[in-house]
Amino acid sequence: MTANELALLFPAENQIPAEYNLTDPIEQREYLVNGEMRPWTGKTQDVWSPVYIKTDQGFEQKRIGSYPITDPADAMEVLESAVKAFNNGRGEWPSMSVSQRIEAVEKFTQKMITKRDEVVKLLMWEIGKSLGDSQKEFDRTVQYIYDTIGALKDIDRTSSRFMIEEGIIGQVRRSPFGVVLCMGPFNYPLNETFTTLIPALIMGNVVCFKPPKHGTLLHYPLLEAFRSSFPAGVINTVYGRGNSVIPQMMQSGKIDVLTLIGSSKVADQLKKLHPKVNRLRAILGLDAKNAAIITQSADLALAVKECMLGSLSFNGQRCTALKMMWVHESLVEKFNARMAEEIGKLKLGMMWEKGVNITPLPEPNKPNYLKELIEDAQKHGAKVINENGGTSVNSFVYPALLYPVNKDMKVWHEEQFGPVVPVVSFSDIQEPIDYLIESSHGQQVSIFGRDVSDIAELMDVAVNQVSRVNINSQCQRGPDTFPFTGRKDSAEGTLSVTAALRSFSIRTVVATKETAENKAIINQIVENHESNFLSTRFIF
Repeated sequence: MTANELALLFPAENQIPAEYNLTDPIEQREYLVNGEMRPWTGKTQDVWSPVYIKTDQGFEQKRIGSYPITDPADAMEVLESAVKAFNNGRGEWPSMSVSQRIEAVEKFTQKMITKRDEVVKLLMWEIGKSLGDSQKEFDRTVQYIYDTIGALKDIDRTSSRFMIEEGIIGQVRRSPFGVVLCMGPFNYPLNETFTTLIPALIMGNVVCFKPPKHGTLLHYPLLEAFRSSFPAGVINTVYGRGNSVIPQMMQSGKIDVLTLIGSSKVADQLKKLHPKVNRLRAILGLDAKNAAIITQSADLALAVKECMLGSLSFNGQRCTALKMMWVHESLVEKFNARMAEEIGKLKLGMMWEKGVNITPLPEPNKPNYLKELIEDAQKHGAKVINENGGTSVNSFVYPALLYPVNKDMKVWHEEQFGPVVPVVSFSDIQEPIDYLIESSHGQQVSIFGRDVSDIAELMDVAVNQVSRVNINSQCQRGPDTFPFTGRKDSAEGTLSVTAALRSFSIRTVVATKETAENKAIINQIVENHESNFLSTRFIF
């Protein structure tokens, strides 16, 4: 697709279907703190869609609204609200029974569902996600909440019994940590944010939530649901530039848990700001450079299909995307030819168009960065295999298939997070093995082949380098019941429905010697429901 053809993909205002258009910008002039929607009259940040509109004067980027830019003092007020709500574990929310917290989350979810159309439309316009993928993200998030509730019920049922060991009676339950600072990513600004925010909340923690830079406005329709579903100060929003408002919050030492899905560099900087790093629990989803290894015995059609999905779904803007293709030298020419052919079949267009595969990129500097990666690869011997690969106009970048790639190139080391597909051939299986071992990333790998010995050899090495090995399939997060984590610089802590609940809580034991008097005390507490913690109540 040529530059002229790419330019034609951008619509005039009257070409946007009315049901998907944002005719009136959303000017957010409030934020949630201490149970109230606080009016904001200070500085604001304009929100620009990745969509450009054709006008008589040329292309104009579509402005879709604005949100508050708070300062460090405002952020500290938000933090103090959370600290007060937790009150050293004696606040209303952490003191509630598990069933009461579940009831509050269910109440929120029902209110959230009523905002589906608004959130989906903002997902499309803020980050350029297709209509179908935006709907899937919302629906998957709702399902994740219900799955989390179910998993917590299972944990609580298991914890409802007493143990008697060596003359000691004990009950083991899970307790919250305290104040959680939650920062989600722009590529899945709803789903991946809520996969940390919801488990943190439902376990009794309180949350300071900072929306991602791209994907902020889509949370605005949900703030009232948060406000009216949880006690004051249990969930609060932080707006503004991260490098301005976050450091002081971390330096205060009042953040108990940092959960961030973003870059390892940012995570390292934030952790170092905390005065007592050993007391800070970190749950992090970070950089990834997942490889596909296509062995000599691979089903080429299957490998191409999965690598296309793995490398270019949502423009390759996924941490689980395949970002390096290792192809056996006997297959590499056919692999490249088929990949180039399949790329040529992709539909580029606006988010609301049926069957669209490649959409505008939300990060303003991303097209230039991808151009630099491609030019650097070409300087070191690579070629763009597919016709017009790397062509860009405004926020559109046509996918580029690069071959042959080597370690002198930036794209070998850096996570492209965009529609650039690097391919490297190998003759010895040790070559991709060495790549996995030397890589600073360790999230996942995909192995393609039919030779059991090759698969087993690669698998046995990979399981000690990455946290998920996919056989004859692309890398992915789901199903949400599977653990989602990474080694090296790719993650800290584990996220899945059950693992996340454990990540945001700590096992706590109430114990006493097995004497008649102590038994009577325990029985009285349990029978009279004197405690929300010590309990044998069974949640169905």
